[in-house]
Amino acid sequence: MSIPSAFFSAARYTRDMESIADQHRSSDVTALADLSPAERVALALELGDDDREIFRNAVGLSDEAALHELRRRRQIGRVPCSIFEVES
Repeated sequence: MSIPSAFFSAARYTRDMESIADQHRSSDVTALADLSPAERVALALELGDDDREIFRNAVGLSDEAALHELRRRRQIGRVPCSIFEVES
């Protein structure tokens, strides 16, 4: 899969100079485009595990407690769906 060069040039601050961030972004997009869908899913799961490990070390929790805390935080502010409520 080829990424059009206009995609990268539109994000630059100047036309004459390419920043290191532009070069990294370009290489990241190209590398991800070369992955199969299964490899992308595996990468996403690996990155999630890495993030959980960073969170676990930052707050000093066990792996299971960190996972529970992240799930709890994700639920804060969510409203339960009334479709699943059963009339008695």
